[in-house]
Amino acid sequence: MANYYSDHPEIGFYLNHPLMKRIVELKERNFEDAKNFDYAPVDLGDAIENYKQILDITGDVAANIIAPNSESVDLEGPHLENGRMIYASKTFENLDATRKAGLWGVSMPRRYGGLNLPNAVFSMLSEVISAADAGFQNIWSLQSCIDTLYEFGSEEQRQKYIPRVCAGEGMSMDLTEPDAGSDLQRVMLKATFDEKENCWRLNGVKRFITNGDSDIHLVLARSEEGTKDGRGLSMFIYDKRQGGVDVRHIEHKLGIHGSPTCELTYKNAKAELCGSTRMGLIKYVMALMNGARLGIAAQSVGLSQEAYNEGLAYAKERQQFGDKIINFPAVYDMLARMKAKLDAGRSLLYQTACYVDVYKCLEDIERDRKLTPEEKQELKKYQRLADAFTPLAKGMNSEYANQNAYDAISIHGGSGFIMEYKCQRLYRDARIFSIYEGTTQLQVVAAIRYISNGTMLQNIKDMLESEELKTKNEELNALKARVEKLIPVYEDALNYAKSLDNQDAFDFLARRLYDMTCGLVMSLLIIRDAIKAPELFQKSAQVYVRMTEEDVIGKSAYIKTFQMEDLNNFKAAEPEA
Repeated sequence: MANYYSDHPEIGFYLNHPLMKRIVELKERNFEDAKNFDYAPVDLGDAIENYKQILDITGDVAANIIAPNSESVDLEGPHLENGRMIYASKTFENLDATRKAGLWGVSMPRRYGGLNLPNAVFSMLSEVISAADAGFQNIWSLQSCIDTLYEFGSEEQRQKYIPRVCAGEGMSMDLTEPDAGSDLQRVMLKATFDEKENCWRLNGVKRFITNGDSDIHLVLARSEEGTKDGRGLSMFIYDKRQGGVDVRHIEHKLGIHGSPTCELTYKNAKAELCGSTRMGLIKYVMALMNGARLGIAAQSVGLSQEAYNEGLAYAKERQQFGDKIINFPAVYDMLARMKAKLDAGRSLLYQTACYVDVYKCLEDIERDRKLTPEEKQELKKYQRLADAFTPLAKGMNSEYANQNAYDAISIHGGSGFIMEYKCQRLYRDARIFSIYEGTTQLQVVAAIRYISNGTMLQNIKDMLESEELKTKNEELNALKARVEKLIPVYEDALNYAKSLDNQDAFDFLARRLYDMTCGLVMSLLIIRDAIKAPELFQKSAQVYVRMTEEDVIGKSAYIKTFQMEDLNNFKAAEPEA
């Protein structure tokens, strides 16, 4: 029987990530939960086995329920009835299966009914579910919104809402509006305090809200009258049981049809303040978005895997000119690049997730006791790494998912353009990944300060010198040497871009610097993985390093020949009438 986890040993490999021991140690807090919960682990080995069992269950549900339902869900989609969103019929089956499997509220502490899983394992679950149906992964993964409520809400709110999510109730984050997309400072949904009822009331419209008719909403609204920027925004919790919010419209989208995207009208809807006023955008949405971006990275890796699977299976079967097309250089080059992007992107995903886990666990511990000076330094270190790596993981994996889905269609030829083949759905689904939760251009903006100030350059040099990259494997040492030769090329290009001393020019070149940075980081990560598991990653390491050479040398040449007057050649100008 198929299993989307065990069929891909590359996923389970990351349960042995160098940081996993520390993550389990922090997450389980000396395994104290074992005294009160019979399903809590008693040691590191038990925790890893627990993760494997959950992943295996998820892989089974994904392969044998969610994936077979995906075509029906894509064709039917959700619909609107009397101001309510109704899921596609097979989506209800998916929800029922994941609830019965206990796959909701998985990141939450056991005292609230959760499984206390780290971000890295949650990302693995997301990847597996996305491979089966990226649209359903959207609905399922939004349970991670509860992390923000857990971090910033009161204990009363935790007791009230977290067990409901652990039981399988859905969530949404209601941020964007018709006039506030990427620029969330322009949010105008109005929040006013009702003195008589001792609650907040929300009025206005939200647009492009994923899973918008969910049970529990986190809502960004303007609580400070007269303000027009982010300092006037607060975060609120809206409970669907209270009423006051209707679905006005469900968007008809290119892809992810199973994931309802709603326009909502708030009419005096009762809500609770989450955390403090004025911190909604400045603090809480930033935390929410970073978690969501890691979720999109995992979603992207899952779809990349499925696109590669589809392309590989077709190439093995399809014959042209008396031979299987997998034997044609143009095709096996395409497949090798798809696999290299998949493997390198997955490594970046789990590296980032592990960084997030360490600092989030320490933040959680800090709620109960003072951290030691060493722990404070550790928290700061991994928070900086997580902030630097998250936009790389989201941006590159979402782009790779699009490229792999595109290539899967190319391998299918004309058949790939026919709706009966899965690759067309993967292509349609992937397109949104590099747009929502911050476009790739916004990921570049988020990452570029860590690139321009030399943080990422130092990270790359530190990775190169780490114990993890020391090996007696001559082939991998040769690859490592090739990457090492690229670092001064990258550094020269970075210094040249900064020497132009012009913000427009630097912004123009930023995407190229970002791509080069990501290529170098992922090259070193995939070499590291190949040292530990050459049977899984050595081929991809060879291909990916060559791709990075091609990219870094080419983009460096572009940057170092760039002149200020070149900007004028790229500025769009409408001809005068």
